[in-house]
Amino acid sequence: MAERDDPGIIGRRVQQLRTERGLTQKQLAEPAYTPAYVSTLEAGRVRPSEEALRHIAERLGVAYEELATGRPAHLATGLRLRLTDAQRTLATGEAEVAAEQYTALLAEAESHGLNAECATALLGLGECALDTGDLATARLRFEESEKRLADAPLPVRVPALRGRAVSHYLAGELRYSCYLLESTLDELNRGGLHDPDALLLLYAAVIAPYMDMGAHARAAQAAEYALALAPQVADPALLARMHRSVARTMIAEGRIAEADASLGKAAELYRQLQIRTELANCHWMCGYLHAQNGDMERAENELREALAMHSAQRAALYTSQVAVELADVLHRRGKSDEAAALLHDVLGDLSSERGAVHSAAAHRLLGIIAEDTRDTETAEEHYVRALSLLERAGAAGDLADLCRLLGDLLRRTGRIEAALDAYRTGLGHRTAPGTTTLGPAPAHPPL
Repeated sequence: MAERDDPGIIGRRVQQLRTERGLTQKQLAEPAYTPAYVSTLEAGRVRPSEEALRHIAERLGVAYEELATGRPAHLATGLRLRLTDAQRTLATGEAEVAAEQYTALLAEAESHGLNAECATALLGLGECALDTGDLATARLRFEESEKRLADAPLPVRVPALRGRAVSHYLAGELRYSCYLLESTLDELNRGGLHDPDALLLLYAAVIAPYMDMGAHARAAQAAEYALALAPQVADPALLARMHRSVARTMIAEGRIAEADASLGKAAELYRQLQIRTELANCHWMCGYLHAQNGDMERAENELREALAMHSAQRAALYTSQVAVELADVLHRRGKSDEAAALLHDVLGDLSSERGAVHSAAAHRLLGIIAEDTRDTETAEEHYVRALSLLERAGAAGDLADLCRLLGDLLRRTGRIEAALDAYRTGLGHRTAPGTTTLGPAPAHPPL
């Protein structure tokens, strides 16, 4: 129920409507109330009960909501319907058009004081900004949505919290992303707020930062919880997102057939729902799966499809990230010149604040390509830049691999002490347990 205006405003509204209709206070009051009560109400000296307002609204021939809030009847319902239209526009990959719709709806919701609808519009604007790669704006919109919902139960605030965590993750702030997701999971589970949709959203979101930080065991546990929660969830988009996230842990565990099946389910759901960005991400993940399985031709085809879809949707950050993984496959297929050209094209769109892990991957691959041509100086420069990016992001698994590459290069060029330092750094990251990096695991859900 929308919040009512204060008694003074309601009183003036009742008096105006009564006068317009030519009714006396006695006619308005009968048979349930007295003229004196109506007079006191119109003067703003009493806060009318809902029962009294419903009686007066019926006598005046207006909707209760319009009398209590001044808003036209069904305004909030109509606004919510148009918010779902904007959501559909975003789902088809038209993020910029959807952002225009959400902006107009936000202004309308604000003008009528519809706080929940304002929060929904801000959440949509955050998702639009994620799609276009504007992470700073995305974070701001998710924070504003959270503030609007400050008095709402935690499960209601979870989509905005998850959005904020994803924007930090994409910016390369892996530890903070994990902190946000884990602390929210902990609060839900310890507080007995076992909302399946909220829990599934969070467990699916935390898998990617866990994997990038090398906390594979914790990622697998999150995937296990997500799969167990799935039968309780009816939202197909949420289930599709879960299947795509869970596939990452299955690939890491060598469960290729199961990963392929999960990706197939996700892709089919996204096709049915016409969610273009997420469908493109499924092609991306399928490319990653085939690359891990050694099928480079199929990997290239899937990644090219993902790249084309994200480019068509002007999803700049995702386009750059897919391009880095495609370049890796091209290099492994002997197309190093094409790979290097692709990497140089996208490096301008990636940075330590925007796609840090993939920016590091681009520098790592450029270093390998430089080593192949005996250009050790350029290779070392790329490795060092990648190392700096990964250290800031805290991507432990990638750091260990990069330190090995850098150590090998330094050893081959006769700098043994520097090589040993690089190896030691890599070993430190490889052996760092997830609990040291992330803190204790969140409380378990009752499954």
